[in-house]
Amino acid sequence: MQSFAALERSDRRPYRRGRRYHALFLMSLICCCAHPLQGAMLFTDVTGESGINFRHTTGASGKYHIVETVSAGLALFDYDLDGDIDIYFLNGSHHDANPAGPPPRNALYRNEGNWHFKDVTDAAGIGDSGYGLGVTVGDYDNDGDPDLFLNNYGPNVLYRNNGDGTFTDVTHQAGLDGDAQIGSGASFLDVEGDGDLDLYVSHYVHCLETLAIPATSQGYLSYLGPAVSIYGKTKDILYRNNGDGTFTDISDSSGIAAVSGAGMGTVCADFDNDGDTDIFVANDMSENHLFVNDGQGRFTEMGLFAAMAFDHNGEAQGSMGIDLADVDNDGWLDLYITSYQGQWAALYKNMGVGAFDDVTLMSGAGSGTLPLVTWGMGLVDFDNDGDRDIFVACGHLQPNIAKYDKRHSYPQLNCLFENTGNRYREVSRTSGSGLQVKQVSRGAGFDDLDNDGDVDVVILNAGGLPTLLRNETASQGHWLQVTLRGTSSNRDGVGAQVRVVTPDLTLMDEVHSGRSYQSHFGSRLYFGLGPRTEITRIEVAWIGGEREVFPSTPVDRHLVLVEGQGTAP
Repeated sequence: MQSFAALERSDRRPYRRGRRYHALFLMSLICCCAHPLQGAMLFTDVTGESGINFRHTTGASGKYHIVETVSAGLALFDYDLDGDIDIYFLNGSHHDANPAGPPPRNALYRNEGNWHFKDVTDAAGIGDSGYGLGVTVGDYDNDGDPDLFLNNYGPNVLYRNNGDGTFTDVTHQAGLDGDAQIGSGASFLDVEGDGDLDLYVSHYVHCLETLAIPATSQGYLSYLGPAVSIYGKTKDILYRNNGDGTFTDISDSSGIAAVSGAGMGTVCADFDNDGDTDIFVANDMSENHLFVNDGQGRFTEMGLFAAMAFDHNGEAQGSMGIDLADVDNDGWLDLYITSYQGQWAALYKNMGVGAFDDVTLMSGAGSGTLPLVTWGMGLVDFDNDGDRDIFVACGHLQPNIAKYDKRHSYPQLNCLFENTGNRYREVSRTSGSGLQVKQVSRGAGFDDLDNDGDVDVVILNAGGLPTLLRNETASQGHWLQVTLRGTSSNRDGVGAQVRVVTPDLTLMDEVHSGRSYQSHFGSRLYFGLGPRTEITRIEVAWIGGEREVFPSTPVDRHLVLVEGQGTAP
């Protein structure tokens, strides 16, 4: 019988590839050093002045539950519709039946402006004490305010926003109380374009009774990974919104249940520009899944054909989180996937023919990530120059790693890559105090927290305080922020694509619910314009097939575009 230590080695094979690992690590250093670090972006750590005292709990008690390594995500959204982005942190929990003291719980912080946040968890009624893993936000009942879904280890929770600053737990009424697995990423989406937000819920591993089994690495206790034989793959769930406040499981009829995996990050988007929403699931140490929508809400898994299931060596990666954006401004959504130590965080270019191309090495988008364990990330234009930069949250999952591998540590520095127009350049160490914070980071979110026109950063750190980074980049370009309001389509405009057209550049983005590592952010779209001061028009393709054009507008402002108020293209 294979020992647990041997199982751990086979489970994380890319970390232990001997000469190949060292060669790749050297290549990573060469790529980093080939481009002088001249980053103009600047981030300041403002956690201490924010008023946020939330502390995450993994529940670690020395029993090495696998879920302790993968918690948790966060959500950035304007819960009270006052124009400021608020923060919701997920928390872990204790595994003991009778733990001492009050149980850890999630926390909601209201943005009161000027980088001060107030804990309003009790007033809002969303202090769930379950073991939080994934979260997403969407107006599932189309009543004008954002609702909240928690994808937990154990029973999930759906909170309906009451519109008065409070929420109501409607999990049972909605028919979502039958799922008590190990959650991960989750997303609201409109699978058939009927104007109601459906719900995709991914799961991590199976066999709850075998979660607490420690391994050993060179005599030190460590966590087992997900691909060893004692853990079984599991299937995700797709729920159809019935339009009356309830949901129905359509996993079988939709084709989602045809495959299984170990889900982590999840994102839903129109990858093939055919007007409907597809689903991508980053699976940990098993093939990634790309579910292509036929427009009627039936899906075919096409990850292998799209060259996204495995890496370029044909091996499954320890995929963690995922974000997407049009990084080269060609009108197609590209993907960035984080991964485990010894594997690149990878950039995949959308070729527009139903397939993607791994451009990590030629673009420099993975430089410096090979020795790290990478989690939450964002493809964000931090300096508003018209192209997408990359922020990656890092932190190991083995607390004892430094005891048996002196090259690595449990807390790690995060990474920042500047898009120079033709490749990425790592600027992590020259971009201010915010990039000198060393934590065990997991979920990450990106929004304009102070409404000054640039995008800031919030990071959930496992077992510690969060990190808030204020964007203080001096050489900012012009910008435009867009919020969609659907009328015939779903109210949040989830799945709609927006194109901002200038005389010499067209920028494209799409509204998503759920992204990064088990997190949610970006319901408001951000477009960096560089020196451009003229916007010719704004084009919106709503889910359901309607297309509209909105007239030219001044720059440096936040627009709310309402479906039906534009003109036909």
